[in-house]
Amino acid sequence: MTEETLAPRRLAAILAADVVGYSRLMSSNEEGTLATLKRHRVEFFDPTIAKYEGRIFKVMGDGFLVEFSSIIYAVRCAAEIQRGMVDRNHDTPEDRQIKFRIGITLGDIIVDGDDFYGDGVNIAARLEGIAGPGGIACSAIVREQVGNKIDLQFVDHGEQTVKNIIQPIRVYLVNWSDAPAAVEIRLAGGEARPRSGKPSVAVLPFDNMSNDPEQDYFSDGITEDIITDLSKVSELFVLNRNTVFTYKGKAIHVERVSKELGVAYVVEGSVRKAGNRVRINAQLIDGATGGHLWAERYDGDISDIFALQDEITFKIVSALKVQLLPSESEAIQQTPTGDMEAYNLCLQGRKQLNRHNKEYYSIARALFAKAADLDPNLAAAYAGMADCDSYSFLVRKDPETLQSMLDNSAKAIQLDPKSAGAHASHGLALWGAGRLTEAERAYLTALQLDANLYEANFFYGRYCRATNDLVQAARLFERPPRSIPRTISRSAFFKASMN
Repeated sequence: MTEETLAPRRLAAILAADVVGYSRLMSSNEEGTLATLKRHRVEFFDPTIAKYEGRIFKVMGDGFLVEFSSIIYAVRCAAEIQRGMVDRNHDTPEDRQIKFRIGITLGDIIVDGDDFYGDGVNIAARLEGIAGPGGIACSAIVREQVGNKIDLQFVDHGEQTVKNIIQPIRVYLVNWSDAPAAVEIRLAGGEARPRSGKPSVAVLPFDNMSNDPEQDYFSDGITEDIITDLSKVSELFVLNRNTVFTYKGKAIHVERVSKELGVAYVVEGSVRKAGNRVRINAQLIDGATGGHLWAERYDGDISDIFALQDEITFKIVSALKVQLLPSESEAIQQTPTGDMEAYNLCLQGRKQLNRHNKEYYSIARALFAKAADLDPNLAAAYAGMADCDSYSFLVRKDPETLQSMLDNSAKAIQLDPKSAGAHASHGLALWGAGRLTEAERAYLTALQLDANLYEANFFYGRYCRATNDLVQAARLFERPPRSIPRTISRSAFFKASMN
């Protein structure tokens, strides 16, 4: 009696997505539509799926099939994609916008190499067809599994009979658009901008409470590190360093700052450093009411500084009731170096670099170089040197600086592949070397890692202008002017962007 070979099966969450009106978009502008869809995929769609540990197992023109091991991750991913596309389509005419419709189910699938088959795949595809533009439709089992674990509304759409599925399917439509932050926010100066349904946070420069004004670099560095750590949380919208540092040294009225920056929450704090001891005070404030949601004082040795920063970050995330992905928690807890002197030199280097004056670039670079000598594995030191070289290259454009940019940014990426600044500087170096395809890939990687990074938007904007992608260039340049360092005038910025 011969034993029958069983086809491998498993239970999985399946997400099906396609582009609404794809044929119309292609007939109107084939090359433009392909380029736009590619950009959305590279910059946003694919990275968002990766964040939630999904795997695209089939691409059919404008359609995608994705497997997730967790139904919670699948639904959260779908909601983030739809919210994010609202922002990404903001400056695009309605008839040219790329909009996805998404279907999700949990079902038994047959594994055939890298491909999947079975009712789970078929039902997800049929649910996608029921979802409207920018919509999400899911099966009853998805609704049951999610329960109250995600802050989304599910609207019962009743039983639906769909093609090639024998039994009717009970369908639920996911209402993600009622999130409080998914509205238009008006910035100071009258400019309106929509924001996705994520809690939005501005971390204001921490005050230096040390007796020595020269210790400013240390309190600034703590602020930047907290901004960087919070930016690793996919469920938060965090303003970049250049934007919030325009408030350094100014009297702060939290409600006014919140309104000017268009954020719901503000983080304030202070740092006192005395010898090897450090005290950090931090507080999270509701921008609308001025009420304190969380406040804490931390005392420790300078060698504990990374643990203190991690604790502050996790407390803020917890107070905002945001769920961290395991990979995000791991990224936040990574320690950049065990050499505190090297770390201290990097903070001093950042302080000089952020003055944005060619005289200070060389000073900053020397500090980063000394940090690299003390700890040859400190990615931030090489990224800092690459940043200094990048700004110097924009002025001088000499081959020696170009090669230094290539070497240092490549070294930083080797040591820390998730350094957005290193990828941005590497892109500028590759562009200067005439390696355009590689340059664009580096810029897109930088934006995937940190969409608000000043250098990533600025450098990629220059690239897009040089390659005649003027619409994308305008979109990228629209962000940096709100974050220009105080020492750079707007006219100087725009002059640089045009060169």
